[in-house]
Amino acid sequence: MDKQKIYNFSAGPAVLPDGVIKQAAEATVNYNGHGMSILEMSHRSAPIVDLVTETRQLIRQLLNVPENYKVLFLQGGASLQFSMIPMNILKNGETADYTETGVWSVKAIKEAQRYGNVNVVCSSKESVYNHIPKDIELSANQVYLHITSNNTIYGTQWQKFPDANGFMVGDMSSDIFSRPLDVSKFGVIYAGAQKNMGPAGVTMVIIREDLIGRSGRDVPSMLDFAIHADKDSMFNTPPVFAIYVVNRTLHWLQKLGGVEAMHEQNKSKAKLLYDEIERNPLFTSPIAEEDRSLMNVPFIFADEGDETHFLNYCSERGMVTLKGHRSVGGFRASIYNAMPVEGVQALVQAMQDY
Repeated sequence: MDKQKIYNFSAGPAVLPDGVIKQAAEATVNYNGHGMSILEMSHRSAPIVDLVTETRQLIRQLLNVPENYKVLFLQGGASLQFSMIPMNILKNGETADYTETGVWSVKAIKEAQRYGNVNVVCSSKESVYNHIPKDIELSANQVYLHITSNNTIYGTQWQKFPDANGFMVGDMSSDIFSRPLDVSKFGVIYAGAQKNMGPAGVTMVIIREDLIGRSGRDVPSMLDFAIHADKDSMFNTPPVFAIYVVNRTLHWLQKLGGVEAMHEQNKSKAKLLYDEIERNPLFTSPIAEEDRSLMNVPFIFADEGDETHFLNYCSERGMVTLKGHRSVGGFRASIYNAMPVEGVQALVQAMQDY
């Protein structure tokens, strides 16, 4: 009897391509025929240095990263970047503008307030972050404007990035590589890997070279962009295995046609699910239609319903981790790049059958 296919709708750590999982498993036993597990190979060895170099080059190719930007592999998740970015960039007394569109932006605001003046230029908090605010009042003396491009908990996404007086800083942890992107509009882009790139443990940072060390602060070595840039992300032992999985995931994406082709797939998958939510009288979306995420799709019962019963119903059919975030309840289907269309079709069928 064939084992039932499991579709993982988790918001993160999230689904990875089947082929990447198999390659990762093989690498833990014998990495590229070297007779050793990648888990025990020195980060100074030629195969691993080559791996990191190639992964960096894949990022540059897929996102068309300009030459005057550094691509870094760091640790501490996007959460560390909430403080590391203003610590390295904002001078004492300077102002940064922040958009408040969910929990992660709130955390970023809190950390930035330690290093400069933070102006919250818009907020959708009063409506439980169910939309992206359109009225933004920028500071005239703004150094940068910070956005969280996609909000995993609430299912909103910036469909069009706002203009900035200075430069933009983007937390793109949950939608990086899901759609085309003009990197040159941003001074810094950062993303934890565990949504669309690979496993938890590595964070990608793309930073414009002239911003490195801009604040002039004497910061601890591990928090200094300049040191990590100078050492090609090898100042300390990097998360080699996580970088390897990112490498394999980016190769998979490249073979599919890159971010442009993936964007078309993502739009098709999201349309399938949103159309069913609109059509099905049992369910409804709490999110403003123009701001709905292509990555995270929350939905709730239109009237009273037994959430646990529906979750169990889906689980019996191989669809897991559909429970909404504890702060909002309901259901949430995370349909990142690696979620096959068959998974979305299976969920739509379950909603119809239910």
